Amino acid sequence: MAPDLTRRGFLRLGAAAGALAASPRAARAGNGTPDRSTVSLVRGEDRRKNVAEALALVEDQILPVLRQKTYVVIKPNLVSTIQQIATTHTDTLHGVLDFLGPRFKGDVVIAESSAGNTFTAFEQFGYGKVAPERRERAVRLVDLNDEGRYETLQILDDDLHLQPVRLAARLLDPDAYVICATPMKTHNAVVATLSIKNMTLGAPLRSGPKESARWSDKRRYHVGIRQMHYNIMLTAQRMRPFWGATVIDGFEGMEGNGPNSGLPVPSRVAIASTDYVAADRVGVECMGINPDWVGYLGYCERLGVGRYDLARIDVRGERIADVKRTYQLHRDIERMLEWMGPMKELPPKLG
Repeated sequence: MAPDLTRRGFLRLGAAAGALAASPRAARAGNGTPDRSTVSLVRGEDRRKNVAEALALVEDQILPVLRQKTYVVIKPNLVSTIQQIATTHTDTLHGVLDFLGPRFKGDVVIAESSAGNTFTAFEQFGYGKVAPERRERAVRLVDLNDEGRYETLQILDDDLHLQPVRLAARLLDPDAYVICATPMKTHNAVVATLSIKNMTLGAPLRSGPKESARWSDKRRYHVGIRQMHYNIMLTAQRMRPFWGATVIDGFEGMEGNGPNSGLPVPSRVAIASTDYVAADRVGVECMGINPDWVGYLGYCERLGVGRYDLARIDVRGERIADVKRTYQLHRDIERMLEWMGPMKELPPKLG
């Protein structure tokens, strides 16, 4: 069960969130976000089949753009090089490739920038076996850290000063149809990690295996509880024009102390959309999480990155109410939610 956050202090936080979280009025016409978004929701006992079916339910949204692209990039989540439950399963990749099979004949690149050694994760989780099993097309693995191509973005540090981060150029390639393939998990800083979090924290690079000096731009995102939501939003805004579709694999989600050390939840679902924000909204609903708590997603709607208002999301397939489970949240959830209240780090008024 989620922690009891109905105490007086958090009632005040909930009221403060009204000005920050997404609402129908916050999404203005002309901001680049369609008036409505479509999300598929599939439930079943076969992970691979769930993923393929979820994508097929929104193929009318996918195909017009996919047909204009030269190749596909599948961006998994390999935040861990040890824990399978924390990472994208190979059956998820095969489900994406099953969907692509009759619909797209171009090459596929499975690309990640792991916080650890990307190819160690590829080997640990069996990614090297994917290409030999897909002889109908060229499939290859790419370590974005080793590839080393990037574009820069300015984000905020602990002191609210600008600092540059290097985002993997392949995830900003106009010739690529980028598919996010990520697990459904709780998080230790921003409540939940789904499509947006996977893409924005997977894009920053760290030092490649051939570099002697060690550095990581991913660490630059782990700053204050307010800046992290804001920095994720800035990164999502930059990356959004290059995103194709997302599939959230909730066959076995993670609750508790995610994104690495949580416990499995047999949700048995898959979610897909060309609107990453809308997919994540359906995801947090399926996890029983208050959507106002996930600040970066509300911010993303307000900047036109996607649709977060559930009233403007059309769900195909299962009903959310029929698959919803209440995930236990991270033990630090009360500290995370302080972003919703007044800022106490500086004097409220100067001058």
